[in-house]
Amino acid sequence: MNLHSLTLGQRRALVAVVVGVALLVAGAPRLLHRGSAAPVTPPLRVAVPARSAPSGSRAAPLVVDVAGAVRRPGLYRLARGTRIADAIALAGGFTRRADRVGVNLAAPVADGEQIVVLARGAGTAGASSGAGPSPTAPLDLNTATLEQLDALPGIGPTTAQKILDYRQAHGPFHAVADLDAVPGIGQGRIEQLKGLVIP
Repeated sequence: MNLHSLTLGQRRALVAVVVGVALLVAGAPRLLHRGSAAPVTPPLRVAVPARSAPSGSRAAPLVVDVAGAVRRPGLYRLARGTRIADAIALAGGFTRRADRVGVNLAAPVADGEQIVVLARGAGTAGASSGAGPSPTAPLDLNTATLEQLDALPGIGPTTAQKILDYRQAHGPFHAVADLDAVPGIGQGRIEQLKGLVIP
C-alpha cells in the first residue's frame, strides 16, 4: 500500500491504530502480572489506649476532729468519700449517753470538719465545721450528776467521781480550766470539753 496515495484522514486513522497496538503490546505484561498477584491488604491500625494516672497520685486523706460523746475523741485521717459513720467508728463508737438520733451517719465527711456527738439532753448532736458555733445547752460542772459527767467525752465513771469529790472538797468551779486540778484530767482533755461544759 502506497502511503502517499492515502488521504489525510486515512493517514490519521492509520497512525491511531499503530499507536494503539503499540500501547497494547507494551501494557500486556503488566495486565498479566496484576491478574496473577494476590491483592495487597493495608495493615490494620489499633488505637493505643491513653495512659492512666500513676498509682502514686492518690488524693490526700481527709482530717476530721471527732468530739463529744464518743469513746476515743480526737483527730482522725479518713479516705475521701467516707461518711460520718466511719469517723465515729474510728473514734470507738458512741458512749452510753450519746444522742444517736441527732447524728446523720450517712453524711459525707469534709476535710477539716469537726463532728460533735452530744450527750442526750445536751442539745442537738451532729457535725459542724470548726468555725461553727459551740453546741447548745452545755453541761454545768457545778450541778452535773455522776451520770451526766460520765457521758462526757473521755470522762468515765472514775473521773466523774473525782470531779464530784473535788467539787465537794473545794467548792464550785469558776472556770473550765479549773478541771486541770482534778486528778486524771489534763489540758488535752479540757480542750475536748470546751463548749460541752460550763462552770
